[in-house]
Amino acid sequence: MVEPDCGARTALNRLDGDWAAPRGSGRNDVHAAASGERLGSVPESVEHDVDDAVAAARRAFDDPHGWSRWSPAQRAEALERFAVALESRAQETATRVSAQNGMPLPVAMQLEAGFPPLLLRYYSGIVAQGQEETRDGMLGGKARVLREPIGVVGAIVPWNVPQGITFLKLAPALAAGCTVVLKPAPETVLDAMLMAEAAAEAGLPAGVLNVVQGGREVGAHLVAHPGVDKVSFTGSSAAGRSFAETCGRLLRPVTLELGGKSAAIVLDDADLGSTIESFFAATLLNNGQICWLGTRVLAPRSRYDEVVDTISGLAGSLKIGDPLAEGTQMGPLVSSRQRDRVESYIAKGKAEGARLTVGGGRPAGLDQGWFVEPTVFADVDNNHTIAQEEIFGPVLSVIPYGSEDEAVAIANDSDYGLGLGGSVWTADLERGEAVARRVRTGSIGINHYVNEPVAPFGGVKASGMGRELGPEALNSYQVVKTVYLPAPQA
Repeated sequence: MVEPDCGARTALNRLDGDWAAPRGSGRNDVHAAASGERLGSVPESVEHDVDDAVAAARRAFDDPHGWSRWSPAQRAEALERFAVALESRAQETATRVSAQNGMPLPVAMQLEAGFPPLLLRYYSGIVAQGQEETRDGMLGGKARVLREPIGVVGAIVPWNVPQGITFLKLAPALAAGCTVVLKPAPETVLDAMLMAEAAAEAGLPAGVLNVVQGGREVGAHLVAHPGVDKVSFTGSSAAGRSFAETCGRLLRPVTLELGGKSAAIVLDDADLGSTIESFFAATLLNNGQICWLGTRVLAPRSRYDEVVDTISGLAGSLKIGDPLAEGTQMGPLVSSRQRDRVESYIAKGKAEGARLTVGGGRPAGLDQGWFVEPTVFADVDNNHTIAQEEIFGPVLSVIPYGSEDEAVAIANDSDYGLGLGGSVWTADLERGEAVARRVRTGSIGINHYVNEPVAPFGGVKASGMGRELGPEALNSYQVVKTVYLPAPQA
């Protein structure tokens, strides 16, 4: 396996425009998902490191001539430099992510290297167009509506798509004029430090973007810190509930992108064979380690065996291996703990009576690393554990249905509110959209699924609250102020 060149600065936090050693005495070892070998070891941060980072972000935000007071055009110039610096590190960023979490390198080049610069430019463009609005009053005079940055943002991101998700938060927050304290996941700190180097090269002012490594305690301290004005968190529903309680007591705005159990509804006229690559991307991308994937596949009883055979054939044909190797379609899971979790759900599926059609074990010849075979269960009831709980691995449950009404009812029968995503597969786009409109979810695709930057993305029910992407995400990092202007004197 080709290991990334991690560099000495991966052992440091990025605070107040400089590199600082964490104060903790413990170490966080980062491992290669494909081999288990250690890629690096970094000192762990503690609460005092968070305090320093928040103080730096507060100084930068409150500076009367600082980032929050820069014109949109000035911020756009800085963020363009940031985008260029990220692009110069594209290959290394993708390599680090792939090595750490098992994401196949071509996927990492798209999601981890390509998406962040795109988002920086998109949000800079929105802000540069101007958002100030003047409305004619009904009582005489006018009302000028302003959008101002909300303040210091605490951002906590997971390991599964670390840079892509980081910039779901950073791009709109920085474009709005906020300052940020970012806490990456312990499993993927090496790419976060490379991103911090790009920010330094771009000349972002001191304190505008601070990166603090650490585990759950560090994240909880950041969420509850009195110097933070908004929290944006992506992770488990359990952690999201805890953070929501904290933010509720503090009357602090929070965006939560949490777990999902999305449904891929295959209608009776669908031609999965002609859309199989899109179906793979909507159900098994990144080794099944994405929250919006359609891991519940709803198939019509009239074509059930055919759909099961098609999906099983897809899963069984995937090339499993080193995520950095050419041609790999399915890499390892991020950690031994994650593999244990996925394997426990496979055992539950068998115990509850679902029929295993392909996979279910560890691939032959890959004794190192944390690999699990792409796995398909047929004859799954929607009440089965594997149909109700998020597995976060390459495991699909194929559930039969009779009518479209039943398919929609099954899709909506989830604590996650279907999740953050979903899909409908059909030869009739109008019919597909009609079904999609009935599914309760934050987003849904027809014959494909993609997070489009211009459109809001997020979940309902236990899948979260608030939206990322689109202008809606920018709005969440702003406060609205109204200035009442008097009517002209006669």
